[in-house]
Amino acid sequence: MDEVKVVVAHSERATLRVGDVFLKVDADQVRIDVEVRAVALAPVPTPEVLWHKPPVLAIAAVPGTALGHLGEPSTASPAAWVAAGAAVRRLHDAPLPPWPGRGGRGPDELAAELDGECEWLVRNGVLPGDLVTRNRKVAEAALRPWTPAFTHGDLQVDHVFVDGEEITGIIDWSEAGQGDALFDLAILTLGHEEHLGDVIAGYGADVDLDVIRAWWSLRSLLGVRWLVEHGFDPFAPGCEVDVLRARL
Repeated sequence: MDEVKVVVAHSERATLRVGDVFLKVDADQVRIDVEVRAVALAPVPTPEVLWHKPPVLAIAAVPGTALGHLGEPSTASPAAWVAAGAAVRRLHDAPLPPWPGRGGRGPDELAAELDGECEWLVRNGVLPGDLVTRNRKVAEAALRPWTPAFTHGDLQVDHVFVDGEEITGIIDWSEAGQGDALFDLAILTLGHEEHLGDVIAGYGADVDLDVIRAWWSLRSLLGVRWLVEHGFDPFAPGCEVDVLRARL
């Protein structure tokens, strides 16, 4: 019998691997439903859905290795990062799914959430006030109108798999939906700024780099509390707090 490996587990969801099968257990049925629908619609390589019986989703492993990991240098070639950018462009050019995604929050909603998180970070001594203030200012550029695109919504570098220069699969679609295309590009390159040029080259369109940098700050400010409360370490080298420090 194959060994059961815990990939990730916290109070909201857990993912287990048994051989070449991943079992995703999610307390929020909406996220699982979104993943199944998004995988069926996305015009990029995705995992095969084996079965779906709430609250569990079984999907097949995709071949290849992750493009990288937050906090670690990527061993993937520049060409692989270019291919990732091209895959993201195909997704963004696809017909819109009929539901909003994580990257689809409007400027007013995001600004209110951001202000609340910044106040909490400073009040509880989690981050220095000058670090929060500077990144809150940088984040302003992301708070603008945008044209909806089919977005992944959680396009972490760990979620993109490659074999050489080929994209073999993009996983974890539970946050997918209509959203800001630059949000996806920013999350893909978070902590891997040195590969932003490769991704944009593959994407093949003019993008506002100030908005991508703004999303780096915004995503990191919004993520620190959640990460701490769910047993992750945003202070690890190369992770969210270092992303914020890089803006000083």
